[in-house]
Amino acid sequence: MEKEILEYGLNRNRRRFLSKLSLGIGSVALGSLLMPDLFDRVRGDNDLEMAIPGLPDFAPKAKRVIYLFQNGAPSQLESFDYKPKLRDMQGQDLPASIRGDQRLTGFTANQDSLPLVGSFVDFKQYGESRAWVSDLFPKTAEIVDDICILKSMHTEAINHDPALTFFQTGAQQGNRPSMGSWLSYGLGSENQNLPSFTVLISRGEGNSQGVYSKLWSNGFLDSIHQGVQFSSGEDPVLYLKDPKGLNRSDRRQMLDKLAQLNQWSYEDIHDPEINTKIQQYEMAYRMQTTVPETLDISKEPQSIIDMYGEDCKKPGTFAANCLLARKLSENGVRFVQLYHQGWDQHVNLPKEITGQAMDVDQASAALVKDLKQRGLLDETLVVWGGEFGRTNFSQGEITKDNYGRDHHPRCFSIWMAGGGVKPGIVYGETDEFGYNITKNPVHVHDFQATLLHQLGLDHEKLVYKHLGRRFRLTDVSGHVVKDILT
Repeated sequence: MEKEILEYGLNRNRRRFLSKLSLGIGSVALGSLLMPDLFDRVRGDNDLEMAIPGLPDFAPKAKRVIYLFQNGAPSQLESFDYKPKLRDMQGQDLPASIRGDQRLTGFTANQDSLPLVGSFVDFKQYGESRAWVSDLFPKTAEIVDDICILKSMHTEAINHDPALTFFQTGAQQGNRPSMGSWLSYGLGSENQNLPSFTVLISRGEGNSQGVYSKLWSNGFLDSIHQGVQFSSGEDPVLYLKDPKGLNRSDRRQMLDKLAQLNQWSYEDIHDPEINTKIQQYEMAYRMQTTVPETLDISKEPQSIIDMYGEDCKKPGTFAANCLLARKLSENGVRFVQLYHQGWDQHVNLPKEITGQAMDVDQASAALVKDLKQRGLLDETLVVWGGEFGRTNFSQGEITKDNYGRDHHPRCFSIWMAGGGVKPGIVYGETDEFGYNITKNPVHVHDFQATLLHQLGLDHEKLVYKHLGRRFRLTDVSGHVVKDILT
């Protein structure tokens, strides 16, 4: 009797599924021929989410992204934006004509003065681009001809959480899909045995701002597009292992039965999240063998260990995560997101930023070199940078060897490499005070539009209808910065 009931259920579901599938595929196929901009990209709350890999809008220059996010906002004035005038005017008040109507945070808004402070560290020019790089980043200086330094980034957000959320999701509030989720939704996965979007977190010794799961949330997209966080513990992905006493064959049989039950439930309820759960169970099953193999660095040659530094053998460090990012990326993970905490230097900047730079400089440069020697840099877009910049004036008192810098959203620096971005260039300029942009401003939405463009996606067409509105990563603005592209 049990067998007859099961066969009846399967036959019932098969008939319903084939009927709906024929209607669904027919209408979608016809729609894609007549109105590709609408049917290929726009889905909504009640639309059938077809498990078909996405296609780019045009030929992509990059296949995947590795984003080295420096959480807490590294100072551009101690890294890539050399401003000798600040040393000449050390201790003098920031001219009102330069500040304009720029709002300040609560840390410095009530200071009696805003004393300019030059960088404690020296800069030198490197490469054919003659780009200025501070002495804190000697390894990055070695790859200056492989990277594009953007010195004219700007944002509206002046505090960490909204600024970080804005960079990652295109909105200062939460509950929006992150960039990795948008890419997963738009393009699908390159490797069905690994998530299309993964997250790795490390922490330096400096003042740390928190990172939260909302930063890799799928938001209103199907939850299959949510980022998967890998931990530095014994189990890189929690709850991935089978319980004790359950062998591989039993696990397979259990998932098959569970999928049948979920399929019946979907036919009755029509909730697309049910199908997502089926996919997630299957992904977890495949990841049980794929993840340990992918994250195993024991077979990496000593030359690679030396390139990234000895810290790459310590799980949870930035160096270890950079090496894992390369391994995940070369195995088809679409978007690998790293967060390195500790860049919030309101006080004790000289000491803290020196330690932070030591944490990330060698491994960041090694990642670019490693990808390049493997022939992967051309198809992998690497991004390095934080959520905003730091002020040219000191927060609090300046002493001979100590000072701090407050948040500064009006201009800051990031760098990009590979993925069709022009190597060995510096884009954008700021004034001699390092306070305002004077040439080629790049807004956060411009950056996001450019990133999507390099993966073959038109940011104005990558849309999802939710609660009666069409949402996109770049909201209602953003343009592709074509000057930095090959």
